[in-house]
Amino acid sequence: DMEDMPILIKVKGKCTTDHISMAGPWLKFRGHLDNISNNMLIGALNSENEAVNSVKNQFTGEYDTVPGVARDYKAKGQPWIVIGDENYGEGSSREHAALEVRHLGGAAVITKSFARIHETNCKKQGLLPLTFANPADYDKIAPFDRVSIQGLTSFKEGVPLNLH
Repeated sequence: DMEDMPILIKVKGKCTTDHISMAGPWLKFRGHLDNISNNMLIGALNSENEAVNSVKNQFTGEYDTVPGVARDYKAKGQPWIVIGDENYGEGSSREHAALEVRHLGGAAVITKSFARIHETNCKKQGLLPLTFANPADYDKIAPFDRVSIQGLTSFKEGVPLNLH
Protein backbone atom coordinates (compact mmCIF):
# COMPACT_ATOMS: atom_id res chain seq x y z
CA ASP A 1 0.00 0.00 0.00
CA MET A 2 1.02 3.62 -0.50
CA GLU A 3 0.72 5.68 2.66
CA ASP A 4 0.53 9.39 3.51
CA MET A 5 1.53 10.81 0.12
CA PRO A 6 1.30 14.54 -0.55
CA ILE A 7 -0.65 15.84 -3.50
CA LEU A 8 1.84 17.60 -5.76
CA ILE A 9 -0.94 19.35 -7.66
CA LYS A 10 -4.70 19.14 -7.91
CA VAL A 11 -5.27 20.04 -11.54
CA LYS A 12 -8.31 22.12 -12.39
CA GLY A 13 -9.92 21.76 -15.80
CA LYS A 14 -8.38 20.58 -19.00
CA CYS A 15 -4.95 18.97 -18.71
CA THR A 16 -3.63 17.72 -22.04
CA THR A 17 -0.29 16.09 -22.70
CA ASP A 18 0.89 19.57 -23.68
CA HIS A 19 0.02 20.85 -20.19
CA ILE A 20 1.86 17.86 -18.68
CA SER A 21 4.91 17.99 -20.97
CA MET A 22 4.88 21.23 -22.96
CA ALA A 23 6.36 21.05 -26.44
CA GLY A 24 7.66 24.65 -26.65
CA PRO A 25 9.59 24.96 -23.37
CA TRP A 26 10.90 21.44 -23.92
CA LEU A 27 13.46 22.84 -26.34
CA LYS A 28 15.40 24.63 -23.61
CA PHE A 29 15.37 21.43 -21.53
CA ARG A 30 16.35 19.10 -24.37
CA GLY A 31 18.76 16.36 -23.59
CA HIS A 32 18.31 13.55 -21.15
CA LEU A 33 15.19 12.76 -19.15
CA ASP A 34 16.26 14.64 -16.04
CA ASN A 35 16.54 17.88 -18.05
CA ILE A 36 13.29 17.31 -19.93
CA SER A 37 11.48 16.72 -16.63
CA ASN A 38 11.96 20.41 -15.81
CA ASN A 39 8.84 21.11 -17.87
CA MET A 40 6.62 18.58 -16.06
CA LEU A 41 3.09 19.91 -15.46
CA ILE A 42 4.19 23.54 -15.92
CA GLY A 43 1.06 24.24 -17.97
CA ALA A 44 -1.44 22.62 -15.58
CA LEU A 45 -3.80 24.92 -13.67
CA ASN A 46 -3.46 24.47 -9.90
CA SER A 47 -6.92 24.37 -8.29
CA GLU A 48 -5.55 25.80 -5.04
CA ASN A 49 -4.19 29.12 -6.33
CA GLU A 50 -5.57 29.29 -9.91
CA ALA A 51 -1.97 29.60 -11.17
CA VAL A 52 0.15 27.56 -13.55
CA ASN A 53 3.54 26.22 -12.49
CA SER A 54 3.07 27.28 -8.86
CA VAL A 55 2.48 24.73 -6.11
CA LYS A 56 2.97 24.78 -2.37
CA ASN A 57 5.60 22.47 -0.93
CA GLN A 58 3.88 20.61 1.91
CA PHE A 59 7.18 20.29 3.80
CA THR A 60 8.39 23.89 3.61
CA GLY A 61 5.13 25.81 3.11
CA GLU A 62 6.84 27.72 0.28
CA TYR A 63 5.60 28.04 -3.30
CA ASP A 64 7.84 26.85 -6.11
CA THR A 65 7.55 25.47 -9.63
CA VAL A 66 5.82 22.13 -10.05
CA PRO A 67 9.07 20.36 -11.05
CA GLY A 68 10.92 22.11 -8.22
CA VAL A 69 8.56 20.79 -5.56
CA ALA A 70 8.51 17.33 -7.17
CA ARG A 71 12.32 17.26 -7.05
CA ASP A 72 12.28 18.25 -3.38
CA TYR A 73 9.82 15.45 -2.55
CA LYS A 74 11.94 12.98 -4.53
CA ALA A 75 15.11 14.06 -2.69
CA LYS A 76 13.28 13.38 0.58
CA GLY A 77 12.26 9.92 -0.66
CA GLN A 78 8.61 10.99 -0.57
CA PRO A 79 6.37 9.64 -3.34
CA TRP A 80 3.57 11.99 -4.37
CA ILE A 81 0.39 11.97 -6.44
CA VAL A 82 -1.45 14.13 -8.95
CA ILE A 83 -5.20 14.69 -8.79
CA GLY A 84 -6.69 15.35 -12.23
CA ASP A 85 -9.98 16.46 -13.71
CA GLU A 86 -11.79 14.93 -16.72
CA ASN A 87 -10.05 13.35 -19.72
CA TYR A 88 -6.62 13.89 -18.13
CA GLY A 89 -3.82 13.46 -20.67
CA GLU A 90 -5.84 14.01 -23.83
CA GLY A 91 -4.01 15.17 -26.93
CA SER A 92 -0.95 13.93 -28.74
CA SER A 93 0.57 10.65 -27.67
CA ARG A 94 3.51 11.96 -25.69
CA GLU A 95 5.25 9.25 -23.68
CA HIS A 96 7.25 11.87 -21.79
CA ALA A 97 4.03 13.13 -20.20
CA ALA A 98 3.90 9.93 -18.14
CA LEU A 99 7.64 9.32 -17.96
CA GLU A 100 8.48 12.73 -16.46
CA VAL A 101 5.93 12.29 -13.66
CA ARG A 102 7.34 8.86 -12.81
CA HIS A 103 10.95 10.06 -13.07
CA LEU A 104 10.35 12.83 -10.53
CA GLY A 105 8.80 10.49 -7.98
CA GLY A 106 5.12 10.39 -8.85
CA ALA A 107 3.41 7.22 -7.66
CA ALA A 108 -0.14 7.67 -8.96
CA VAL A 109 -2.46 9.95 -10.91
CA ILE A 110 -6.07 9.93 -9.71
CA THR A 111 -8.61 11.52 -12.04
CA LYS A 112 -12.26 11.79 -12.96
CA SER A 113 -11.30 10.15 -16.28
CA PHE A 114 -8.24 9.52 -18.47
CA ALA A 115 -7.55 9.84 -22.14
CA ARG A 116 -7.04 6.23 -23.22
CA ILE A 117 -3.53 6.54 -24.67
CA HIS A 118 -2.20 8.51 -21.71
CA GLU A 119 -3.63 5.97 -19.28
CA THR A 120 -1.77 3.24 -21.19
CA ASN A 121 1.45 5.30 -21.14
CA CYS A 122 1.15 5.73 -17.36
CA LYS A 123 0.85 1.96 -16.95
CA LYS A 124 3.88 1.38 -19.17
CA GLN A 125 5.95 3.71 -16.98
CA GLY A 126 4.86 2.13 -13.69
CA LEU A 127 2.73 5.13 -12.78
CA LEU A 128 -0.58 4.01 -11.27
CA PRO A 129 -3.50 5.56 -13.21
CA LEU A 130 -6.65 5.53 -11.07
CA THR A 131 -10.11 6.98 -11.57
CA PHE A 132 -12.61 7.99 -8.93
CA ALA A 133 -15.53 5.54 -8.65
CA ASN A 134 -17.66 8.66 -8.26
CA PRO A 135 -16.25 11.63 -10.24
CA ALA A 136 -17.77 14.00 -7.65
CA ASP A 137 -15.17 12.71 -5.17
CA TYR A 138 -12.67 14.96 -6.97
CA ASP A 139 -14.31 17.88 -5.14
CA LYS A 140 -13.81 16.21 -1.74
CA ILE A 141 -10.02 16.33 -2.01
CA ALA A 142 -8.22 19.46 -0.85
CA PRO A 143 -4.89 20.36 -2.49
CA PHE A 144 -3.02 19.96 0.82
CA ASP A 145 -4.52 16.62 1.81
CA ARG A 146 -2.22 13.65 2.23
CA VAL A 147 -3.42 10.49 0.54
CA SER A 148 -3.08 6.78 1.25
CA ILE A 149 -4.01 4.15 -1.32
CA GLN A 150 -4.96 0.86 0.29
CA GLY A 151 -5.71 -2.50 -1.25
CA LEU A 152 -2.72 -2.72 -3.57
CA THR A 153 -1.61 -6.10 -2.22
CA SER A 154 -4.80 -7.66 -3.61
CA PHE A 155 -5.12 -5.26 -6.55
CA LYS A 156 -6.81 -6.70 -9.64
CA GLU A 157 -9.21 -5.57 -12.32
CA GLY A 158 -12.68 -4.81 -11.06
CA VAL A 159 -11.67 -4.64 -7.39
CA PRO A 160 -11.77 -1.08 -6.03
CA LEU A 161 -8.90 0.41 -4.06
CA ASN A 162 -9.50 2.56 -1.00
CA LEU A 163 -8.33 6.15 -0.89
CA HIS A 164 -7.92 7.83 2.51
